[in-house]
Amino acid sequence: MRHRAIVILAALLLLVAVSLLFAGISGSIALPLSDFPSALSEVMRGKSTTLSATLLDLRLGRALTAFVTGAALALAGVMMQALLRNPLADPYVLGLSGGASVGALAAMLFMGAAWVIDAAAFGGAVAVSMLLYFLARRDLRSGVAAEGGASLLLLTGVILSSGCMALVTLMLSIAPDSRLRSMVFWMIGDLSGAQMRWLPWLVLAGALLFALRAARAINVMAMHAEAAATLGIRVSALRQGLFFCSGLLTASAVTSAGSIGFIGLIVPHACRFALGPDHRLLLPAATLAGGIFLVLADTLARTILAPQQLPVGVLTAMVGVPIFLIQLHHIRRK
Repeated sequence: MRHRAIVILAALLLLVAVSLLFAGISGSIALPLSDFPSALSEVMRGKSTTLSATLLDLRLGRALTAFVTGAALALAGVMMQALLRNPLADPYVLGLSGGASVGALAAMLFMGAAWVIDAAAFGGAVAVSMLLYFLARRDLRSGVAAEGGASLLLLTGVILSSGCMALVTLMLSIAPDSRLRSMVFWMIGDLSGAQMRWLPWLVLAGALLFALRAARAINVMAMHAEAAATLGIRVSALRQGLFFCSGLLTASAVTSAGSIGFIGLIVPHACRFALGPDHRLLLPAATLAGGIFLVLADTLARTILAPQQLPVGVLTAMVGVPIFLIQLHHIRRK
């Protein structure tokens, strides 16, 4: 098991490097592979004096933002599926994306600065997360991971999401034409204006560390939910930890790139289908695979119709829908 996990994770890390290389050399102005080492050296020294180094600096910054966003969504998807005990759950199912959308679009409507929009999106997601916790705290604190508690938590999240979407629709209907395009692009999911920040990386590292330390307990809770407490698992603390970590990851990802769909649904599901349900391998593998997927999707989004750029959320949905339908077909056959 350990040897297999090492081989799989090493292969995924190699794919991470390849995807970042592909993102760095691809664009409306191609960067020759022979110029990549010298350009990378300039970027690492912080002195981008040539055109190649300038292009690589811009593309790598965007690619790294795409990687941390995709990784956060995929990890949040695994956590949400473990919390709700439903492999078809995704990070947006509890309405956190809706809260971020309300905050961000409100800031755009009132012509807030870029940092105000980011802060409003993060604050909106956290506010919905806290409200959801207050409404469903009994289920999250329950010592038994019961189906009824998960269903009530899911239903509460769906109701909050519907309320947030009503506010989003209201703001879009009254927004002036000059701001409507940027608001719609944010709703779809777009990395064109995303900036490299350290906070999403810190959130991802902290959540992944918690998840890896709790991986054995998550396995027990997933396989023996009703008996998990009697087997020594602190189910209440585990469920609350999964809830808050998935909420922070979703808030961080949505703040960076808007509502990018399907990554938190298809990537964990595909990794579970290919690698098995053991969370000790599933958690890091899905994290790396989610980052790779979004880096490649964003690279294609900015190169297919270059110099025009597509919203990456459209591309992830176009790829995600057929992949998910194929996965469902295989599950039905089994």
